[in-house]
Amino acid sequence: MNLGKNRNFILLSATLFFFFVTWSFWFSLFPIWLSQHLGLDGANTGIIYSLNAIGALCLQPLYGYIQDRLGLKKHLMWFIAALLVFVGPFIIFIYGPLLQANIFMGAAAGAVYLGAAFFAGVGAIETYVERVGRVSNYEFGKARMWGSLGWAFATFFAGTFININPNINFWLASLSAVIAAIMIMLVKFDDTSSQTDVESNPVKVSDLFALVKMPRFHAFALYIFGCACIYGVYDQQFAIYFSSQFPTIEEGNRMFGYLNSLQVFLEAGGMFLAPFFVNRVGAKNSLVIAGFIMATRIIGSGLVDGPIGISVMKLLHAVELPILLIAVFKYFSKNFDTRLASTLYLFGFQFVIQVFTSILSPLVGLSYDVMGFQQTYLILGCVVAVFATVSIFTLVSDKVPSVNDDESTPSKSGDQSLATA
Repeated sequence: MNLGKNRNFILLSATLFFFFVTWSFWFSLFPIWLSQHLGLDGANTGIIYSLNAIGALCLQPLYGYIQDRLGLKKHLMWFIAALLVFVGPFIIFIYGPLLQANIFMGAAAGAVYLGAAFFAGVGAIETYVERVGRVSNYEFGKARMWGSLGWAFATFFAGTFININPNINFWLASLSAVIAAIMIMLVKFDDTSSQTDVESNPVKVSDLFALVKMPRFHAFALYIFGCACIYGVYDQQFAIYFSSQFPTIEEGNRMFGYLNSLQVFLEAGGMFLAPFFVNRVGAKNSLVIAGFIMATRIIGSGLVDGPIGISVMKLLHAVELPILLIAVFKYFSKNFDTRLASTLYLFGFQFVIQVFTSILSPLVGLSYDVMGFQQTYLILGCVVAVFATVSIFTLVSDKVPSVNDDESTPSKSGDQSLATA
């Protein structure tokens, strides 16, 4: 691929970069902001994460269905971009004061706004970038790499800025969102044949019901619950535990920002290499491997002491996430109708995570307050290890014929892979 001539690859890579810059500036140190600046305890933080998950899960299936119906049209992208631009003022003038006045009212407001803009919005943007990649002939993993770089870039500075004034991060988030919106505006298509295919063979509600009835979908959902979901709950308040390993909270905040930045830079390299690894070992095996890496990091976080050991556990995320994300796309393309690209990712992956996250977050947050971080991590890590083992037997092997090879499947020949390598 000639990058100099591939306008959409450059523009959408930049969109992902600035979207994740926006997200990272306000969210990478979110639990620290809640704890140190708003004075909320672990249980209240768990409530906020739970309602955020509920807000996202209400929107993710809808976003997925709408984007699959829209195809290459940018209507949903414009809506999300508008929300991103105003995230700074929302957090400073509405969200923060509401959380301090009434935890449930504030958490509910954040669940709606932040769910629509980020927790559901990220899947819509990522699947749109992937869909354009099939028309513009670029690989999703290479475009998504720039999202990781954007997160790392913002996190490098966020830890310092939050010690000065957290509002600096929030205003920078809005500024970055303006640039992301401009990038979306500039995306154009010379060939509209793919859009014509979407319009001639639109996704129907019956397709969604058929999806959720598939045993292989149930097996995948079980993996997501036991591995990706529990891992996500573990990661929510990790920044608080990490910063407590240092002599002062300010030093811990700053070092977490630097470490998180290093981790995501490594993650970006992983995004570039992961398609080669997943193609070599297969989608199912890659998902299983990612699950055991998650279990190792969580259990390790409960066993090691001090900043160095905790930092090593943190950096394992740079190995796990690229494998997981690319393997999920590959697994979808192998086992499900690829016309449902956005629905599969937003409903089959992110929705399932948010459902169980909304249930587990308050319980795990309370466990941090009662049992402490290390004991809670040991329990969570063992649960993930059990589910990763179960997935060896429940996930569909790559040797099983693809759903998209079945002539009765209404998959379009132009929609071959969700993450080509």
